Amino acid sequence: MDVTPRYLGAGSFLARRDPRVLLLVPVLYLVAVANIADLRGMLLCAAIALVYYRAAGIPWRGVRANWIFMLIFTLLLLVVNSVFTVADTRSGAGETLFTVPVAGTEVTWVTLSYAATLLVRYVSLAMVGFPVAFNIAPADFGTAFARLGLSQRLAYGVDLTFRFLPSTAAAIRETVDAQRVRGYEHSRSRNPIRKLASMRPVVVPVTVNALIDAEDTANAMDLRGFGAKHRTWMRELGFGRTDYLVLAGFAALAAVMTAAKLLGPFGEVWTP
Repeated sequence: MDVTPRYLGAGSFLARRDPRVLLLVPVLYLVAVANIADLRGMLLCAAIALVYYRAAGIPWRGVRANWIFMLIFTLLLLVVNSVFTVADTRSGAGETLFTVPVAGTEVTWVTLSYAATLLVRYVSLAMVGFPVAFNIAPADFGTAFARLGLSQRLAYGVDLTFRFLPSTAAAIRETVDAQRVRGYEHSRSRNPIRKLASMRPVVVPVTVNALIDAEDTANAMDLRGFGAKHRTWMRELGFGRTDYLVLAGFAALAAVMTAAKLLGPFGEVWTP
């Protein structure tokens, strides 16, 4: 476990906040945007999410691949849902603009508006979620979850989980380099299926190494008596005035948007 998550937002406004703020804001924002069907209300929330994301100071070159993957996956999900599924909020509303071949789905303005609302919702959720991965110092994850009330075992387990993907990626690179030294060349094709098939010889050694690393970590924690008594954390956390203001702002957003959904303004699909 010598590989830590990428800390890309060091020194930014959000990086200077208590890490618990970055963990609580996505929860409050999710409450705010859940079940919003009106595109205008969703765009308002997305504007707030954009300001929040800009405060993270995450360089684009560091997360470009993450954003590309997220957008492609989201677009594919929306297209499949629009073609093969007719949501209740879209059925029988408005004049049919065109019919999708083969699937026979009738596309209306309501369909397009609802799909756009979902797209903006997913993108804005990513904007408030990325700072969790890139603006919290790797050493603060366990402390932050513990101070939020999680048990020390669960808090440290979450900490190790955040380190799993980076450590696995590093193990894959090391395994590929070791196989190349021994004369095995992996496919350099741009075909994703062929490239994935060429990774089969990597799966077994990476899986075995991951199991060995997990056992070594568990043994090291047992030898140090982890879990025998209540753990104290070297890192002291404390909310500042700015932290309270950020949390209060998103709590107010959640309350206002929840009221708007219940009272009607943003509970129905908006059509131009």
